[in-house]
Amino acid sequence: MSKLSICQARASVMVYDDTSKKWVPIKPGQQGFSRINIYHNTASNTFRVVGVKLQDQQVVINYSIVKGLKYNQATPTFHQWRDARQVYGLNFASKEEATTFSNAMLFALNIMNSQEAGK
Repeated sequence: MSKLSICQARASVMVYDDTSKKWVPIKPGQQGFSRINIYHNTASNTFRVVGVKLQDQQVVINYSIVKGLKYNQATPTFHQWRDARQVYGLNFASKEEATTFSNAMLFALNIMNSQEAGK
């Protein structure tokens, strides 16, 4: 299999709402923890953040990690990143899970950022 999970953590997936200036659940009305994985596609050497709600198994985030992404560990249990459209946040169940996830994210970013353009 060419897709493997390099980490798993529990977190609430949030997005920043510019209008209200608050963090809100990525899916309106859906609070609670999701199982967040970072998957490594070994064939294409790409990475994705995929989150599935623990309660109903709904996919709440399926995000392709791109070269140059700025990952910010705002607090020991709240981490965030942004793209052109929005700011994403993960509110982790514990510091340990946050550390596990951030180590995997930084590993993925290191690989992405070290790849030469066009490969």
